[in-house]
Amino acid sequence: MKRFFTRPWVRIPAGIAAWTLLVYAILEAGSNLFFDVEVLPRFWIRDFLAHLLLSSVIYLMARNFRTYAIAYALVVTILHVSNALKMVILGSPMMPDDFISVRNMFMLFSGWKFWIMVLMLAVPLTALAAMIHWRHPRSWLSLSLVGAGILVLLNWPAQMMAAMDKQFGDWIWNQPGNYRERGLLIHLVQETARNLKRGEDVPDESAVERAFATLGQTTRQPAPAGSSDFEKRNVHVILLESFWDPMLLEGIDFSEDPVSPEFRALWAQTNHSTVLSPVFGGYTANAEFEVLCGFPVTVHTVFFEGWVRKAAPCLPAHLRAQGYQTYTSHPNVAAFWNRVNVYDRIGFDTYWSKKDFELDDMNRNFLGDSSLYRQMLDKLDRQLESGEPTFDYIVTIFGHLDYPFNENRPKVVDASGDNKMVEDYANQIYYKSHELMVFLEQLRKRDPDSIIVLFGDHLPFLGPNFGGYTEIDMLASSRDKFTDPMFRTSTRTPLIVIDGRNGPIDTGEMAMYRIPELVLDLLGDGSDSIMRLSRLPVDGIVRPLHGLHLVVENDESRVCKKKESGKPATCAKTDPLVEALMKLATAWPLSSVNCSESRSRRPTGKMRSLMSLPTISSTVFRPFSSCTVVMTFLGLFNRTYSFFSLCSSLSSKRTSSPGDTL
Repeated sequence: MKRFFTRPWVRIPAGIAAWTLLVYAILEAGSNLFFDVEVLPRFWIRDFLAHLLLSSVIYLMARNFRTYAIAYALVVTILHVSNALKMVILGSPMMPDDFISVRNMFMLFSGWKFWIMVLMLAVPLTALAAMIHWRHPRSWLSLSLVGAGILVLLNWPAQMMAAMDKQFGDWIWNQPGNYRERGLLIHLVQETARNLKRGEDVPDESAVERAFATLGQTTRQPAPAGSSDFEKRNVHVILLESFWDPMLLEGIDFSEDPVSPEFRALWAQTNHSTVLSPVFGGYTANAEFEVLCGFPVTVHTVFFEGWVRKAAPCLPAHLRAQGYQTYTSHPNVAAFWNRVNVYDRIGFDTYWSKKDFELDDMNRNFLGDSSLYRQMLDKLDRQLESGEPTFDYIVTIFGHLDYPFNENRPKVVDASGDNKMVEDYANQIYYKSHELMVFLEQLRKRDPDSIIVLFGDHLPFLGPNFGGYTEIDMLASSRDKFTDPMFRTSTRTPLIVIDGRNGPIDTGEMAMYRIPELVLDLLGDGSDSIMRLSRLPVDGIVRPLHGLHLVVENDESRVCKKKESGKPATCAKTDPLVEALMKLATAWPLSSVNCSESRSRRPTGKMRSLMSLPTISSTVFRPFSSCTVVMTFLGLFNRTYSFFSLCSSLSSKRTSSPGDTL
């Protein structure tokens, strides 16, 4: 028996299985203990077998057992820790797009946190590269197997998705539930197949025609820019990072109201209007996409990363075509969330990023709002004095997790309870609301006739697994446990719209993707636009989210989930409308620099009629395709090869300057 277990064909597989089991057990226990994130026990065997397959593939490449053991442990540890952190912060597991967006993490952190991120990526990649036995046939066998798997995934994503959905299930509206039933590795492969299938699934002309018919649209001729009622008044849109009312946390006692009385009074004039966001606790760029382009975001990905591939007739482009100067400002790294490219593609003339501001009021990495507002007024003064119409879009950054302060912002508000994050956030709102009102007073004096829109982009993160909210039963610990009203609560933030001629407007509650159409209405712009599609022919508010949509009618909330049986009348009525709207959101052809020859198609008649900019013939809101994946792999290889060069250049990669045209 002893001789049996010493034979290589027994000893090596047993060693691989034992090491894989040990690492898997430690990671599962650690995720559960420290993050309250776990795969359901009844799916452990399946998840372990997926890890064993990955482990075996890595071993085949390795020089010896030791290098394999180190490389495998590092790779899966980084994957599991990253997944757990995302689960507790954003309530969603890792998704394929996260690998494309990883560069944003390098831009978000500085100092020792930046180097932690460098090590988290560099160490496992270095270990993998160092362990490969390039001269051994089994290494090439393993690499060939990996390559074959990738080719299968790229060429038959629909078939793979269908097979995996049948085998492992798909809670399309509940990604945390998907993770708990699939495990991380199966989940990533399955969702990659889904994204690839989505990227190849461009609606044909007949599908577009049916979508228009469902939405009650008829064939239109391109209208001239503007209309007889159109008045080119200045428009200022202000996105307030993580802005929300802490007093809604019933059961938490504050030493004073964190929200300034001036803001309270102004908000009351709008009858406390609110907006329903597509995101919670982060992913600001998706809120931006909705408020600038007028289409809802319904996927667990960042639309700015890989979806907006060409020029798009969004609100800035629409106004620019009518003689507006379009400006955007955000005191962060220009490349974060790919803003430097997307802002250009959707119609902004000028982008002021972090390097274009004097960093004189830093709260760790975040510029204070008072400094941002003061500098923005200085930048806009000349334009406002010229009399040329202006579209001004400001994205604040103060108020971002983890709610830091500087010496000029001492703690003012005390909060009951043990959640320090709640107290820190309340103090952020104290300063954020007071500084906002000073800016609004100055802006309204300088530009009294303008239209001003300000809103919170999403609710704040107040602790892992919706902590801070779960403590007072405001939300459940996971989305799959949310009641219908909880979905509404998790998306609702303050909204204030000021018409310079008529004062604050009572907009009531509205979905965020409806804001561009609201701006056009206030301007009296009756020209055709894709943003008009957001007006669904249905009573009530429709807020599409991933795998479901929320309907608010007569102040009652109803969640309509995909693949749900026995749907009520409300859902049966709104389901086809949401499906048609999202069909049109993906109807515009993918045309990238390197992969255009096989995918490029011109817009169909009705879509073309709504694209009021004559220069735009190929526009895209599309997920990554197989071309994108190939280019991403090539890009990652190149980044890995020149890793240290990249690290040294990140801090200097600050694109655009004041007045630059992007």
